[in-house]
Amino acid sequence: MDKIETMRAFIAVAQEGSFTDAGRRLGLSTKLVSKYVQHLESRLKTQLFNRTTRSVSLTDVGAAYLEQCRPILEQIDDLDSLVRERQGALAGPIRLTAPTGFGSTRLSQALVPFLHKHPDVEVDMKLTDYRVALVEEGFDLAIRIGALTDSTLIARKLVDMPLMLCASPDYLQRHGRPQTPQALTTHACLVNSNQVERNIWRFRKGDEDHVVRLNGAVQSNSPGALVRLAIGGLGITLAPYYAAKAALETGELERVLPDFETDLFGVYALYPPNRHLTRRLRALIDHLAQELGALELPK
Repeated sequence: MDKIETMRAFIAVAQEGSFTDAGRRLGLSTKLVSKYVQHLESRLKTQLFNRTTRSVSLTDVGAAYLEQCRPILEQIDDLDSLVRERQGALAGPIRLTAPTGFGSTRLSQALVPFLHKHPDVEVDMKLTDYRVALVEEGFDLAIRIGALTDSTLIARKLVDMPLMLCASPDYLQRHGRPQTPQALTTHACLVNSNQVERNIWRFRKGDEDHVVRLNGAVQSNSPGALVRLAIGGLGITLAPYYAAKAALETGELERVLPDFETDLFGVYALYPPNRHLTRRLRALIDHLAQELGALELPK
C-alpha cells in the first residue's frame, strides 16, 4: 500500500476529527480511509488514534507523528505543483477558510475569474463563522474580517470594509428613527458576537467620538443572519457592507445615522509563517486584493 497515501489519509482524519469527513475531503470511502490508517498503524506498530463510537482523537504518539509527517507531505505536494508550474501554469491545491456570508457571496464572486484563468488550481473552501486553527486543521489561507487576534499568523490587508448601521422601514416606523448614537440604547440592537467588543458600537462625527454600550438581546456570529433579522423588523444592526448591500439597494433596509461614521473592518488574508508561500497562493492573494478592492463602497 502506498506510504504517501496512508500518510495523507492519516493527516486528513487528524485534521477533520472524523473518518467520514476525511473520506469526503479526499474523495474516498470511509472504509478505504480506515483501511489506510489501519495499515499505517500496523506498519508503525502503534496506535495513532483513540477511537470511540462518537469521536476520533490523536494519541500522544499520533500527535507527534502528525507534527513530523505533515511538513513532509506539504513538501511533496509543493514539489508536484512546482513541476507543473514550471511548465507555465499555476497548479495544485489551496485549502482556504472564510466567513460563511462573505465566502458564499463576495469571495466566491472574486474566485470565479481566478479559477477560469487557472483551471489546474484546486480550491477547497471551508466556510464557517468560527475561527479555525490554520496549522492544526491544515489550511493554507484564511480570509478574516475585523480585528485580528492571532499574532502568530502573517496577515495582509486586502481591503477596508465599512460597517453600515441599518434597520427595516417597518422597524423605524414602529419605533422611531434614532437621531444620535446614544439613542440606540433605547432600541433593540442586533449584535455580532464575533466582535472583540461585542456590546460596544463606536461612532464619529467631526472631532467627536461616541461610544455606545448596548444591551443586545439578540446576538449571532453571522452578519448575514443579523441582516435577515433586521429585514424582519427585529431591530437595528451594524453589519459589514457586503452583508447589507443588497438589502440597502432594494429598500428592505435603510441606513440609520448616516451622518455618523462607523468603524472600518479590515478584510485580511492570513497564512502560517512557516509555510512556503507557493506561486499559486501568492497569485490568489494578489488577485483577491485587486478584486475585493474594486468593491464599490457607499458614499
